[in-house]
Amino acid sequence: MAINKPHDEFHTLDMDTGWQVPEGYPEGIEQKILAGSLDEEASSGSRTRLLRFLPGVFTTEPFIHEYWEEVYLVSGDLTVGNDENGNGGQPFEPNTYACRPPGAPHGPFKSIGGCLLLEIHYFDPA
Repeated sequence: MAINKPHDEFHTLDMDTGWQVPEGYPEGIEQKILAGSLDEEASSGSRTRLLRFLPGVFTTEPFIHEYWEEVYLVSGDLTVGNDENGNGGQPFEPNTYACRPPGAPHGPFKSIGGCLLLEIHYFDPA
């Protein structure tokens, strides 16, 4: 399986533009795709993205998807396992990491002060 990402040397990212709310996410959670693309219907591809939570934003349901996900908390705070009202859960600080196989439930998530995550998503090679 070929990886669909270009050779891309170090360069400064424009952190002010190119952000969008991913499908199924609440307002206040935004992604910026850095490389690649993921085709969930065809179970192919890979992508690297930044995901940011604005302060006080939370999700209400666990996520489950059919691709691998690696997540690194770059900055801010992230709480995992809050309830539908945004209460409870386990808080994490920067320099924490998660690796999830396909089908693993995870979340819901919230951030009290906002956070920035680096995420890598990919399907197992056929």
